[in-house]
Amino acid sequence: MGGSDRQDLLALCAEEIEWVIPGHHLPLAGTHRGHAGLAQLLQTASETLETTFPQAPEFVAQGDRVLVIGLATGKVKATNKPFEDHFVFAITVRDGKVAHIREYVDTQALARASEMDANPGA
Repeated sequence: MGGSDRQDLLALCAEEIEWVIPGHHLPLAGTHRGHAGLAQLLQTASETLETTFPQAPEFVAQGDRVLVIGLATGKVKATNKPFEDHFVFAITVRDGKVAHIREYVDTQALARASEMDANPGA
């Protein structure tokens, strides 16, 4: 994600944004808070993953909640292994800004793609 894209995304988010990504031992997992935390998350994502979205996601909105349902494909740069991730983002909007995102992702697919081969030369 380029610099201007990041700034555009940050402008859509509340200063106190909280972005939660499940998983253990995955580079993006954890709770990321505030614009600084989100900027670091985006930087880490661009350094560790190549991601594409082969189809437009579905959006379901009710009140201050939005669900984004989609598919991400790509590869983990360190292993060069591909992944396919069917995801749901649960988003809460406050005062016209994104305040909270909780990702529901295929942590197993991402973990498998992140594993280094035991015998890389074999």
